[in-house]
Amino acid sequence: MDALWWIVIAVAALIVLALIAWAVARKRRSSQLHDRFGPEYERTVEQADSRRDAERELREREQRHEDLDIRPLPDAARRRYADEWQRVQARFVDDPEGAVGEADRLVRQVLDDRGYPSEDDWEQRAADVSVDYPEVVENYREGHGLWHRYRSSEGEGKGDTEDLRQAMTRFRRLFDELLEGERVEEEVR
Repeated sequence: MDALWWIVIAVAALIVLALIAWAVARKRRSSQLHDRFGPEYERTVEQADSRRDAERELREREQRHEDLDIRPLPDAARRRYADEWQRVQARFVDDPEGAVGEADRLVRQVLDDRGYPSEDDWEQRAADVSVDYPEVVENYREGHGLWHRYRSSEGEGKGDTEDLRQAMTRFRRLFDELLEGERVEEEVR
């Protein structure tokens, strides 16, 4: 009987140790995702049915991202885009609507040139961007939302120049990050 008790105690101890190891590993994975995605982690958790679902989604984003050919812009393209942005921004004073439309197009073009997939599903594109730019992807979402809301309210008097100014500012934050390009190279090393 003594041997049986020792076996039961050993098995119970192994089960407890396995549960502790599983909990520690899960906590570590959660912490790594939180550190990598920052505010995007919190946003995804808020929108998901559970933390587990949110973390699964973030891991799927990372896996999808691994299959993408994201690359920095060549210096000449970076300068050309920066010059084009300056022209678009200067246009805002006389034609805010046209300038924001151009800013939206310019951000999409830089994303294309960097290797982000051109998706019909706008949210998927934002999700792809969130892997590299979790701190500013919300600016992209906000800018896109403001621009879309302005365009859909045209004629109804709901859109205003302040919405356009905010959209332009939001697009600019992501645009600046996209032009940097070094972030991708640093993460690959």
